[in-house]
Amino acid sequence: MLNIIFTQRRRNSQGRSPAKTSKTSKTNILAAVNTWLAVCLLAAVTACANSPNSKALEESLAADPTLKQNPVVFSSPPPATAIETNSTAKLPPDFPTEIPLYPNAELIEVSGETDPSQKNVRLRWESTDPVNSVQNFYSTEFGRRNWEIVSRPTAEGQGSLVATRDNLRVTVSLSPTQKVGGSTEFAIDYSKESPEIAASPQPNNSESSASPTASPTPSNSEGNTPTPSASPKSAKVSQQESKIPQQLRQYVADLSQLEVLKVRATESANLETGSTLPKPNKIITRREYARWLVAANNQIYASRQAKQIRLAVDSSEPAFSDVPKTDPDFSAIQGLAEAGVIPSSLSGETKDVKFRPDAPLTRETMILWKVPLDSRQVLPTANIDGVKEKWGFQDASKIDSQASRAVLADFNNGDLANIRRVFGFTTLFQPKKSVTRAEAAASLWYFGVQDQGLSAKDALEAKSKPAE
Repeated sequence: MLNIIFTQRRRNSQGRSPAKTSKTSKTNILAAVNTWLAVCLLAAVTACANSPNSKALEESLAADPTLKQNPVVFSSPPPATAIETNSTAKLPPDFPTEIPLYPNAELIEVSGETDPSQKNVRLRWESTDPVNSVQNFYSTEFGRRNWEIVSRPTAEGQGSLVATRDNLRVTVSLSPTQKVGGSTEFAIDYSKESPEIAASPQPNNSESSASPTASPTPSNSEGNTPTPSASPKSAKVSQQESKIPQQLRQYVADLSQLEVLKVRATESANLETGSTLPKPNKIITRREYARWLVAANNQIYASRQAKQIRLAVDSSEPAFSDVPKTDPDFSAIQGLAEAGVIPSSLSGETKDVKFRPDAPLTRETMILWKVPLDSRQVLPTANIDGVKEKWGFQDASKIDSQASRAVLADFNNGDLANIRRVFGFTTLFQPKKSVTRAEAAASLWYFGVQDQGLSAKDALEAKSKPAE
């Protein structure tokens, strides 16, 4: 066949020119080769169709017949199992209400609640606030809720805040650093059987752990904030006066033991004092607070005559037209006016000649009268912006201009500030709000600036010591 093809190609090319013939011959050769290869391939396939091996080749390439009887079903992958989030975590039913809880925090885990072998229950929290906010909150709340603060962290944030109360002990371990843009994670471990609680603010994604507690140190030692005493008599007072807010009970108990909180059953009755404060949530009058203010100051500074307020004598000219010499509280009210503690015509700070002794005592007035006996110096100048910057009060503009000076000075007293001790953490001062007897008593528990003052607890301890 190939010879026939070449013979035919040779005849067709005999009549052409030499140049064209050379070029055409090459093309014809390639075409002849391609044709020959196609014929060979066709012959091979035809031969395989009739050979015995063709059947085996066909069967090897055919589909598995068992698949028709047992088809394999390729199902879609099952949905991923939902991971339980920690947002459903709840406080244990028997969680001690005395333990303060940070308001802007989410409970993410509760462990140890159902395991009887574990003595502690751990609560893990997460907050978007920085570490120092958590630290300031617990420092303020422990003081407001009458926890005894045993030790504090250093100014650099190192160390722990250790506080105790009844059968509970809390150690707040603070982390001085935090990841930029990260949240704060802290844990509270508590136990009623073995009083050990640990609240450990830490940067997010770090393990929380309880810190060992420090050994107790004496109250009012340098660097420590004085705390209310817990004498047997004070404990008894707390049980009897269940109406007193829990955070203020120990303050009231200590001052009751000093016989400072004297009240009259009626206007004409004599002053009475006892182991409890009657009607602790009753609004206190201006005359009652003036009486308590003088009595508390003089009792706490019983051994320091230079810091006592002198009671007015009958020969004094009344500073207020509505507090005559015959008034049962004349000596205390007049004594405060003559000492320049309260504004009067004598100090020139007010033109009002009336004291209004039976009017309710407001928050701003209480601070205005009390702070001068803490600082023992002229109050600083103040304005609305200054008060708002320091305290963060949303209603700073409602505070009286005179009282704002005392409010600003009170801030500089740190955790011993009257506002923090009486009202705890708040962004609303409510300056015109009336004060209760229990709140007024709490303000009188401590006199002086940080590390340089005395508390009712110190006065009780001094009285209990035998005279030398």
